[in-house]
Amino acid sequence: MTDPVSARPETAGARPDPMSVWHRLADTAVLLDGFHALKHAVRFGAQVPVAVTADRRAALALAAELAPDVRDALDALLTEVPQATYASLVPRPHPTAVAALAVRPAREANLGVLERMPRTAPVVVLDNPRNLGNAGAVIRLAAGFGATGVVTTGTLDPWHPTVVRGGAGLHFATAVERLAVAELPPGPLFALDPEGEDIRGLKLPDDAVLAFGSERSGLSAELRARTDHLLSLPMRPQVSSYNLATSVAMTLYHWSLTGGAPGTR
Repeated sequence: MTDPVSARPETAGARPDPMSVWHRLADTAVLLDGFHALKHAVRFGAQVPVAVTADRRAALALAAELAPDVRDALDALLTEVPQATYASLVPRPHPTAVAALAVRPAREANLGVLERMPRTAPVVVLDNPRNLGNAGAVIRLAAGFGATGVVTTGTLDPWHPTVVRGGAGLHFATAVERLAVAELPPGPLFALDPEGEDIRGLKLPDDAVLAFGSERSGLSAELRARTDHLLSLPMRPQVSSYNLATSVAMTLYHWSLTGGAPGTR
């Protein structure tokens, strides 16, 4: 990954017009929607060719207060544009009035991280998820716990702008990819299911692949057939289920308590 300072858009000559850069890259780059998404992307080494704000002074004051480690990098990146121009670039204006475009990590690099063994932290698998916001929340959790990566199966794009917004830009702190069930990373596969063994009686290994079914239909038949261990979370009788992100948080917390520990890639 690149040093945050190396992500500055200046060249030896005149600085490119930010709107020209934005429109040239918008179809292929990752939208960073809001200050916190940009902060995390820069902090974890994303390449950010263009970043804009409707209020540069306020954005830099926020950086000085909440993220002084990247304040200088943001000072170099951010260009102030009119509010109407900023609003035209994003699906829904963020309260911080900040937006940027980042280069998506190479798929080959992410696959190398996911497939490397031995691992020091699990991989989280979302089997055919449906809710974009939930997927973003899971990626944020996984980054916080130092998980090796997050993999989705099915049609949901884990790099969709709504997922990136829900993940607060922490896609750049872990390996995020979409794979078929047959392509899942190596390691013992533990899947969460109400009929599984109580998770409190188990120690999850660092090289585990932790799979969670969709919010509506649970585990797919294909993933269930590949599962090595079915696990269940403690739940009061007559309560139907936990939110997907809550289930992932409980499972990663159990892993961290039984030998794992938050770390960095």
